[in-house]
Amino acid sequence: MNDPINQTTIYVGLNDALTGVQKFSTEKYLSILKNVCRSYGVAFSVHQINGGYCHEDGRYTEEITLALMLLGVDESVVLEIARDLCAFFHQESVMVASSPCSVVFVKEQLD
Repeated sequence: MNDPINQTTIYVGLNDALTGVQKFSTEKYLSILKNVCRSYGVAFSVHQINGGYCHEDGRYTEEITLALMLLGVDESVVLEIARDLCAFFHQESVMVASSPCSVVFVKEQLD
């Protein structure tokens, strides 16, 4: 096994911070997210999940959330991506979770 690397997941809700509703299609948000990752030159995986969020003013919202997973990306780059997504998706905040993990790439071919 390889030495541990950092696994980071950025959770971004799709409901607008002020109106509490999703303004654009999920596909549009995915397109923006993919363009952000491409511009930073990072490999990624993204999952669409359901989530809930408690706003600073006490409002609670349930929404579609995109979970963007990055492996081995420098923390400063992760935070730049998180700030961009927060601004582009008009969020009050986004959540960034990280932990060490082991990664191995398995390659095999049939002859």
